[in-house]
Amino acid sequence: MTRELIAQPLTAADFAPFGEVLEPKAQPDKLINQGKCGRHHDLAQLDFADGRAGISLFDAEARTLPHKVDMVERHPEGSQAFVPVTGVPILVVVAPDKDGTPGTPRAFLSQPGQSINLHRGVWHGVLAPFEAPGQYIVIDRIGEGANLEEHWFDDPWIVTKVAAQTEG
Repeated sequence: MTRELIAQPLTAADFAPFGEVLEPKAQPDKLINQGKCGRHHDLAQLDFADGRAGISLFDAEARTLPHKVDMVERHPEGSQAFVPVTGVPILVVVAPDKDGTPGTPRAFLSQPGQSINLHRGVWHGVLAPFEAPGQYIVIDRIGEGANLEEHWFDDPWIVTKVAAQTEG
């Protein structure tokens, strides 16, 4: 048996239980560099149990619909941020924790200019650039010890479609 998910537009309010949506504010917090650069300050809460923050580049293959979600993972020792380099949207699957296992997943589709930061310990699907290969800067924990838990669903979830983006 498979179960259906419909990807919703990625919004800060809907994504808040899982992490932050990183995108420019309506106005920058301050201007720097002789007034030529707007700083949108402190958009994500990086959280590491130990170790240090590292910056990596990920090259990921395109995913299309229907997108099978048979496994989710989490990183109990550190948050994980994904910043698109190539501007390719991300199909983001996350799930709340239910007594140590993932609850019902939710799917989101990022929009141009959006990045995400997953809180420490949040169940999430694999990096899934939507409809084109993508390259991402990933900021996450570098350190000793295990920082990966995987959960394989007995019955997979399938992202079957993307909900229409509403104009704000």
